[in-house]
Amino acid sequence: MLELSGKRVLIYGLGLSGRSAANFCAERGARVTAFDERPLAALGDLSDLRQEVELSPGGRIPDLGRFDLVVPSPGVSPSRYETVGEGVRIWGDIELAGQALEVPIIAVTGTNGKSTTVHLIEAMLRATGIRARAAGNVGTPALSLVGAPLDFAVLELSSFQLQTIDRFRPHVAVILNLSPDHLDRHGDFASYVEAKRRILLQQRSDDIAVLNLDDPVVRELATSVKGETLHFARSSPIERGVGFDAGCAVVRDEKGTQRLPLEALSLPGAHNLENVLAALAATCASGADPRRAISALAGFRGLPHRMELLGEHRGVRFVNDSKATNAAAAIRSLESFSSPIVWIAGGRDKDLDLGSLAEAAARNVRQVLLIGEAAAKLERSLHERIPVEHAASLDKAVQRAFSLARTGDVVLLSPACASFDQFASFEERGECFRTAVQRLVEGRTRS
Repeated sequence: MLELSGKRVLIYGLGLSGRSAANFCAERGARVTAFDERPLAALGDLSDLRQEVELSPGGRIPDLGRFDLVVPSPGVSPSRYETVGEGVRIWGDIELAGQALEVPIIAVTGTNGKSTTVHLIEAMLRATGIRARAAGNVGTPALSLVGAPLDFAVLELSSFQLQTIDRFRPHVAVILNLSPDHLDRHGDFASYVEAKRRILLQQRSDDIAVLNLDDPVVRELATSVKGETLHFARSSPIERGVGFDAGCAVVRDEKGTQRLPLEALSLPGAHNLENVLAALAATCASGADPRRAISALAGFRGLPHRMELLGEHRGVRFVNDSKATNAAAAIRSLESFSSPIVWIAGGRDKDLDLGSLAEAAARNVRQVLLIGEAAAKLERSLHERIPVEHAASLDKAVQRAFSLARTGDVVLLSPACASFDQFASFEERGECFRTAVQRLVEGRTRS
């Protein structure tokens, strides 16, 4: 661990992870300057920052060469700091946490399903009596786990966070799936995959990589594995790891084969089955008993804004999948339903190819309602296969969707785009959808 006492540290970005990193470094004697490009009035409540942290909001970024360590928040593009001199370390909060944590780390990355899988691993480990907590990209700063009474730290890692690691070494590294995402930042798919591959680089011979055998891009990353490889797969046969057959998870290891019924799984969609198989493989890699681990499914209800059933009104179900911020995630959502769908999509484009959506939507989408900046691009991809309309707002899209839906239909928010054109986050977008549905239900009830 870098000795921080007396070191000059710049925290670049004052979101949750930035404030956590500022306090972590200050507690260890560093001279901390916290910079954010936003003015002070836009930063919200900073009362959780230690008094010795020097605030530098708004204006120009300080000279990075003056610091021993720069800790950029994940949302800060590397172009902002990549020209800094060789004497300055660039470490994100994940790197700091990796060096400070005294317990093994299970780290999960991939394009889709990370948060659900991380929380499944946490629940499965706890079901076996192992003390575990989830943090990282799930909204809880990784540094908050340092010093906590734990047996395992379970971290969700985005490609942005993996760009600022150096020596970070997870004992178990999980890669769920890889499809184009965040190309507005990474430039091309190859660079995005390279960022994800970094999760494997510091592993040693006694570490374990858990890889999706069904995903051809993930499968190719096996050449970067330095330790043991466990696979998970919904469709492919598994020699070592966790597969699926006839409603059961099939665990194959040196002890033999165990079949574990999955009737307690309540999460919809084939993609959530894959998340369960990945979580079980990671749990097995930690040494936990898979039969006890699988019992966690009985109490696991999923996370908000991820295929979340908000309710039913006059025979129409409303499903909030605001977290589907890329085409692959939206396709998985669309494929989860056999009922006709009135689909709400759109937002801010991430320079992704949206053409793949048309084939998936043509199967059972009755109508698509488009919102946000990417509406025109989505229309070009979809209009030849399914009826398309534009809506001025998410609220109006919900109203129009209900008027188009028939008994037995699903009104699905699965945007395939980022939220930042109209909302601060996918969470805010999902809450707006929830409120619009509630307003609709209450208004119809009153009438």
